[in-house]
Amino acid sequence: MSDDHTHVQEFFGARAADWDSRFPDDGPAYTAAVAELGLSDGARVLDAGCGTGRALPPLRAAVGPSGLVVGADLTPAMLQAAVRAGRDRDGRLLLADVAALPLRSRSLDAVFAAGLVAHLPDPPANLRQLARVVRPGGVLALFHPIGRAALAARQGRRITPDDLRAEPRLRPLLAGSGWRMTSYVDEDARFLALAVREG
Repeated sequence: MSDDHTHVQEFFGARAADWDSRFPDDGPAYTAAVAELGLSDGARVLDAGCGTGRALPPLRAAVGPSGLVVGADLTPAMLQAAVRAGRDRDGRLLLADVAALPLRSRSLDAVFAAGLVAHLPDPPANLRQLARVVRPGGVLALFHPIGRAALAARQGRRITPDDLRAEPRLRPLLAGSGWRMTSYVDEDARFLALAVREG
């Protein structure tokens, strides 16, 4: 396992047990972001880096009982917290690295990724991997329940132009990875970039 993987697992593993209680008011933001994916009944969607599975209930509601919801995460403790919260009823949980997803190419309609981009060890390659599993015309949502400036303030740091989520950096990163950005919102209450899988 690479040092990046070890760091991510250690960071999130130590925080998994109380993750949801630290951010108890994020639910409506997740629901609103999932709604912007425009999923229909029967759609197939991946929550990449699902953590404790906070997006799984709204994803299940969006795709209905005939749809497929998969939550993939690298950290076993996060998936265990998702099970304790009962969110495994809303989607299949998968211990997996988003850099090497055990999913068929073009098998999904959408990917939802909350807080994922900042933790990717190789963003261009990792976003290409997400593109691989999505059909042409499928959608990617890069989401965070607070915007970049609010997150930086929470973490005691300054926002910088080299942040991967800054629009001038994110748009070409997505374009070079098989995605075309269709919308970008970065405000205190949320960060949401939507992209479509190119042909």
